[in-house]
Amino acid sequence: MRIEGKVALISGGARGQGAAEAKLFAQEGAKVVFGDILDDQGKQVEAEINEAGGEALYVHLDVTQEADWESAVETAVSRYGKLDILVNNAGITIRKNVEDTTEEDWDRIMAINAKGVFLGIKQAIPAMRQSGGGSIINISSTAGLVGSPYSGASYAATKGAVRLLTKATAIQYAKEGIRCNSVHPGLLETPMTEDMLADAAHREERTARIPLGRIGTAEDIAYGVLYLASDEASFITGSELVIDGGATAQ
Repeated sequence: MRIEGKVALISGGARGQGAAEAKLFAQEGAKVVFGDILDDQGKQVEAEINEAGGEALYVHLDVTQEADWESAVETAVSRYGKLDILVNNAGITIRKNVEDTTEEDWDRIMAINAKGVFLGIKQAIPAMRQSGGGSIINISSTAGLVGSPYSGASYAATKGAVRLLTKATAIQYAKEGIRCNSVHPGLLETPMTEDMLADAAHREERTARIPLGRIGTAEDIAYGVLYLASDEASFITGSELVIDGGATAQ
């Protein structure tokens, strides 16, 4: 088991990529606290993990609220004694160009995708310091690396912010044994993309742009996150793990 004995906190864990991460972490020996605002779905994932022999606890977590983050971290520490891993997974997308993006759109996506990551890092660091170190994994996107006609302008801005916040955090806390890396998924089969990929022509067009010839899965990303969370990645901080089937290599 690659993260046996470690305690992990995952945001956006009620479905899709976050749920895949929570399940995989539990399979690999971690005690998992995961949060979301989708309480019914979150409780279902909690039950699935525990019934399969893992150890997980779901908490309500609105990542835009610092009090929710404080409570989630406190729950992890009080329940399991420490915090070793944070996965900032929660996020939304808004597929609009600059002119069509409203001020309300901008504020909402920034609050969830950028501020939410900042608050998670801020609240996790003291607990990780007490544990003697830790690993923070921030889910960005290939939209945080390159421009794309498919990514909304505001979404790309948030994911670029996550990329540089990751590097700043890595440098500031390296001497305390706290690592921080970003993961950059390409096109995936998740609830976030199901409406877009329902169009057969669009799906075919997007798939044709991926050198490996397929759309990614939540599990593809979860295994990369697992690696960064584990001690196998002990010399990796401030880095970007791109998981996109080769799309940004072109």
